[in-house]
Amino acid sequence: MEKRVVFRSASLPYLLVLPQIAITLIFFIWPALQAISSSFYREDAFGLSRDFVWLQNFERLFADAAYLASMQTTAVFSLGVAALSMGVALVFATMADHVIRGATAYKTLLIWPYAVAPAVAGVLWLFMFAPTVGIVSFALGQIGIDWNIRTDGDDAMLLVIVAAAWKQISYNFLFFLAGLQSIPKSLIEAAAIDGAGPGKRFWTIVFPLLSPTTFFLLVINVVYAFFDTFGIIHSITDGGPGSPGATNILVFKVFSDGFIALNLGSSAAQSVILMAIVITLTVVQFRYIEKKVHY
Repeated sequence: MEKRVVFRSASLPYLLVLPQIAITLIFFIWPALQAISSSFYREDAFGLSRDFVWLQNFERLFADAAYLASMQTTAVFSLGVAALSMGVALVFATMADHVIRGATAYKTLLIWPYAVAPAVAGVLWLFMFAPTVGIVSFALGQIGIDWNIRTDGDDAMLLVIVAAAWKQISYNFLFFLAGLQSIPKSLIEAAAIDGAGPGKRFWTIVFPLLSPTTFFLLVINVVYAFFDTFGIIHSITDGGPGSPGATNILVFKVFSDGFIALNLGSSAAQSVILMAIVITLTVVQFRYIEKKVHY
């Protein structure tokens, strides 16, 4: 017989969720509404006056070659981060699922990077790949590879993708490992008895059963690449090199135009567009990719 929880007071359920509702309203809904409102105005640098310009901020953005280049940069960056972090995490999770001796230590070491702040992760990778003092840059130079993130946009983009993916691998690893451990071993053993090799067992049984986890992580990693990688970009390349910056992704351009250039109206319009892009990508993922997910 199913047990149901009955609240004696009709207001108690609402009181229990009130703190979360307050946090959502104060830190998410209200700032979003403020950004939408500011996107229709042109403000002076000191915020003392502003003029209603309707959609002119958006029109200027889509006519700006630097902003369109930033969109392309963001697409390359987000796809690279999601693919690299999820691919490496799946390999590590598969290896950890077969570890017997020292499994706890192995899993703990793989989880640690997630506790590192994005800015700190960026500084760590910058120390290793800095053109002048980086030990990895020095080693690459010894074998004839000229690595310089200050002058080469491709080097800079590759470094920020690797740094951002490294930060996210631990998160993906946890979910992939949980998904692997939830798969009944009897299915894999039955396939092995039928003569299926390790590769065929993985692609025909294990990976399809991981599709809900993979779909969830795909959405999370896209959102992470769009929003939570600001600290990595800021600490490693500061949006550069070159003009427009080779690593000037959308979230960093919102910051640079709003807090450095003090173009508040354009920055607000960019944040609205960024929010719309992420919402659209999420809806598309749920609308089309989820159809291939087997729950």
